[in-house]
Amino acid sequence: MKDDTRHAPDPLITGAEIARLAGVTRAAVSNWRRRYDDFPAPAGGGPTSPLFNLADVQAWLAKQRKGHEVSDEVRLWQSLRGVFGDDIIQGLTAVARLLTDGPPSPRLGAEITRQALEISRSTSKAELMDALTERFLDATRRAGSDQLSSPRTVRAVQHFTGPIPETATILDPACGIGTLLLSLGPADGPTRYGQEIDASMADFARLRARLSGRTRTEVRAGDSLRDDKWPRLKADLVVCDPPVAWPDWGREDLLLDARWELGTPSRAESELAWLQHAYAHTAPGGTTVLVMPASVAYRKAGRRIRAELVRRGILTQVVALPAGTATSHALPIHLWILVRPDGEAAQTVRMVDLTANGPDDPLSPRPDQVVDIPLIDLLDDTVDLTPGAHIGSINRDYLVEYAALRNQLQEQLRALDALLPRLASGGGPGTLDTASVSIADLARAGLVEYTAGEPVSVSEHLDADYLHGFLVSPTNRRRSTSSTGTFRTDTRGSRIPQMGIEAQRRYGAAFRALQEVEACTRRLTQLSQQATDLAREGLANGALNPPAEED
Repeated sequence: MKDDTRHAPDPLITGAEIARLAGVTRAAVSNWRRRYDDFPAPAGGGPTSPLFNLADVQAWLAKQRKGHEVSDEVRLWQSLRGVFGDDIIQGLTAVARLLTDGPPSPRLGAEITRQALEISRSTSKAELMDALTERFLDATRRAGSDQLSSPRTVRAVQHFTGPIPETATILDPACGIGTLLLSLGPADGPTRYGQEIDASMADFARLRARLSGRTRTEVRAGDSLRDDKWPRLKADLVVCDPPVAWPDWGREDLLLDARWELGTPSRAESELAWLQHAYAHTAPGGTTVLVMPASVAYRKAGRRIRAELVRRGILTQVVALPAGTATSHALPIHLWILVRPDGEAAQTVRMVDLTANGPDDPLSPRPDQVVDIPLIDLLDDTVDLTPGAHIGSINRDYLVEYAALRNQLQEQLRALDALLPRLASGGGPGTLDTASVSIADLARAGLVEYTAGEPVSVSEHLDADYLHGFLVSPTNRRRSTSSTGTFRTDTRGSRIPQMGIEAQRRYGAAFRALQEVEACTRRLTQLSQQATDLAREGLANGALNPPAEED
């Protein structure tokens, strides 16, 4: 093979990567770009995501005495980014193949090949690959991708799966780069099988397994739902973090597939197709762990399949994980844990609600975060498997809560009676229109100024509540409405009666009391709705009873 002595092009890096190089925030890098005329100009990318030449940035950081020396591993990563760009997975695969004594890829070039081999002489090949993979996962998280399982998701699956024996067989039918598959069980123990639709990721997962010493691992490329590469495999543990809301999962081609023993999933329920595919590969007594969007627990389209899961005693646990566990969004996700019965099926479903916790908090639930629900209690019209919907009602003291709401309602009623102002007879409608002044005139006189588009008093001769009360009066509201019925926010045409400051204050006090009455009324409405909703729920579920006699 002819030696390729060409130098790799200077790698390009993002502003976020400059921040990591210099040990500062991205905001600091943005500030440098504005303040320093000699900061390197973008060498690629677009206006919203510029890319900079790594060598130029390093020279500038050294000149300004900012940042620190770049490690060899970081230099290798940046070189890979410069050559492979968005196709970085191909670069990582090429390095992994090189480290497993494979032939050097022509795309790597002589310089990157030299860098990788040189680093591998001073550190283990597995450690180098782990470091590069971590940078890839970090870049994926920053980009908001949901293509790969996040470290927090992996931690949760490890926790709720528990210890895995060395003799176990593990399958991940949507394994990506092997993040979940390779993280479970001891390194030199279980036999692992994976499948991934992206051939590059499947290749990288195989090489990662080899470098990490997990030699009993086999990963095949292909679409698991349409082209199952392990049709006869029954595993002790099946784990899966499936693609979310995948509309073209093959329903029309798979309507009569034997895997749909719980019911044929709808086109919108791809996650339940993955669930049944994983369950079909689970051996008797084996466990299935699925990472699910929270909405799968209650969507109408999946009700029948959820009911079958519960009715047959297959579903044993649902765990609602904290917001921030997933990579690409802040929404909570669930773990669904299934067991293929090998004898007596489960009689309850354990519900665990960790949504009030932080994403890095301990995963062991407190007593008030877990409850075992009898199967019959889940088989209603909705078959809602959201843990919070059941834990909240189980731990709720309906009687105490209802009594507290009644007391608050009574206090608000008494407050309303005290707030409603006592008013006397006036001179009749229209009597205040004769001597009035416009807001425009008050503004010209310097008595009002506009704040957030609204006139406010800036003079001790104009009471603020008096001004506001007349501004929102029906007469002035009509003046602020055009002939087409469109409300205008321009209040310059509104008019305020002319009267002395003492009279203004009396009117202002009355208007202020009316505002407080309105606030009290809104609170009454809110409390009334809460009380009636709670009472109806408590009466319907048996937590409350109507008294036999009036107390």
